[in-house]
Amino acid sequence: RRANARARCHHVIFTVRDSLMDWTLLLWLLVALIVAAGLAGTVLPALPGVPLVFVGLLVGAWIGDFQDVGWVTIGILAALAALAWLVDFLAGAAGTRYVGATPRAFWGAALGAVVGMFFGLPGLLLGPFIGAVAGELSTGRGLTQSGRAGLGAWLGLVVATAAKLALVFLMLGIFLFAVFATTPG
Repeated sequence: RRANARARCHHVIFTVRDSLMDWTLLLWLLVALIVAAGLAGTVLPALPGVPLVFVGLLVGAWIGDFQDVGWVTIGILAALAALAWLVDFLAGAAGTRYVGATPRAFWGAALGAVVGMFFGLPGLLLGPFIGAVAGELSTGRGLTQSGRAGLGAWLGLVVATAAKLALVFLMLGIFLFAVFATTPG
């Protein structure tokens, strides 16, 4: 009878342990999905890309009880996420301002990027340009000036996207370094 009780207790302990391991695997899968959505959102204008990547990495740190990825690393990742947001805003504004465009061109480019997302890669590439041109034309400017505004807005969005991607991959690199550099073996 005593052996039977030990066997049942042993079975319960290993069942709980195995189910916890399953949750860990599922949580890491969730992290991978959130980070993948964030990577997509870094390029697609409708998704909050960098914040999603940050949340995914924060969940990854939480899974490890913040042992491998500590609060200092989380702070660095948060600062990089904030920098990516700032770069996104400033690059778009700088692109339109560089060519002397009005604020309508900037907002037209942003709207064009969102609408263009529904038309695949050509929409993503041409949407900001068309939106900025339309915004600039709505102020009564000529086609040449509107075309310059469209080009400036498009270049600003391209530079912002490239910078955000670089910052996101830097965030991923820092996170992975923290996980694997502090893990024995």
